[in-house]
Amino acid sequence: MEPKFIPLSVPNFKGNEKKYVNDAVVSEWVSTGGSLVGEFEKKIAAYVGMPDAVACNSGSSGLHLACMVAGVQPGDEVLVPTLTFIATVNPVRYCFAQPVFIGCDDTLCMDPDAAEAFLADHCEMRNGKCYNKKTGAHVAAIMPVHVFGNMAALERFVPMARQYGLVLIEDSAEAIGTRYTEGEFAGRMAGTIGDVGVYSFNGNKIMTSGAGGMVVSNHPDWVKRARYLSTQAKDDELQFVHGEVGYNYRLTNVQAAMGLAQLEQLEGFIDHKIELYNLYCELLDGKNGYRILPFRSDIRSNHWFFCLYLEDPRHDRDSLMRALSQQKIQTRPIWALINEQKPYADCEAYCLEKAQDYRARVINLPCSTNLSLEDARRVAQALLAL
Repeated sequence: MEPKFIPLSVPNFKGNEKKYVNDAVVSEWVSTGGSLVGEFEKKIAAYVGMPDAVACNSGSSGLHLACMVAGVQPGDEVLVPTLTFIATVNPVRYCFAQPVFIGCDDTLCMDPDAAEAFLADHCEMRNGKCYNKKTGAHVAAIMPVHVFGNMAALERFVPMARQYGLVLIEDSAEAIGTRYTEGEFAGRMAGTIGDVGVYSFNGNKIMTSGAGGMVVSNHPDWVKRARYLSTQAKDDELQFVHGEVGYNYRLTNVQAAMGLAQLEQLEGFIDHKIELYNLYCELLDGKNGYRILPFRSDIRSNHWFFCLYLEDPRHDRDSLMRALSQQKIQTRPIWALINEQKPYADCEAYCLEKAQDYRARVINLPCSTNLSLEDARRVAQALLAL
């Protein structure tokens, strides 16, 4: 009998999803005008400890809104990680600004030492603003990503942003539910510490609305402006008056219904993710040339994705993935570095050595919130046999 397929990361719809979506359909409010959109915003805001939130149709559109409300202008530069999904960086270009790529540290998040070195050695302050000495461009913002549910070093990036006059944009697409447990930000959630934060509810995230995102900010006027821009910048809805170019970025009522049901289960999802992660560590870490990359000890991570580091050079990443695929086990490599992608090949990039190593030697293991412990053991057994 052929073994069953074990996917990398798929949704878990065992709560009230069908009921809430059916209620939205029966009410005939299925587009952006339904009441559930506002309810979803309020409940996400309450969960992360913010006064308000703006629902949008993807994490990418949320990041575009974040860049716009943060005042990123054409010709500006924004510090971004090179080890992330390209959707982090594309919104910088949507604003006709230029990314500057920074390598990662051992959390896989942007390296604060590398960012600090770039700002100190390659930039200068003029009239309270930071400028790149090489290009002459205004460095407007820094955008760390909380990779795979780990926490970027906000205890470093917050004072760094203040020192250099930068807006701090948190890409928290993968980190809903991650929070500090120690230090000055103890109890604070990812996405709520910088100037503006963005979450994603894409289909492979720990909670999903099929597609969707959410913007939060410590500046109430930014939240208001993000909502305005996300609904085609309407000044008068009845008379169709628009004050500027806006966007069709609003979440639908049906998606909000699904998101509400997922949010009810989020803490349980995180508990199961942690259980799976701990099992993988027990079975694989330090064995057969493998290492399970850790999450920071001073946070409660949502443990969105798990990383197997191929410590022994006899393991070839792509050969190992093919061998697992033949056993119906889906894995994936970490992202290709964005500064090496065709649209960004001409951009500045700094301190890439660790990012290049992790790109070559990391695979993501199956980690769905409905993955059984039995199936996780099967994954581990397959790896130990290679």
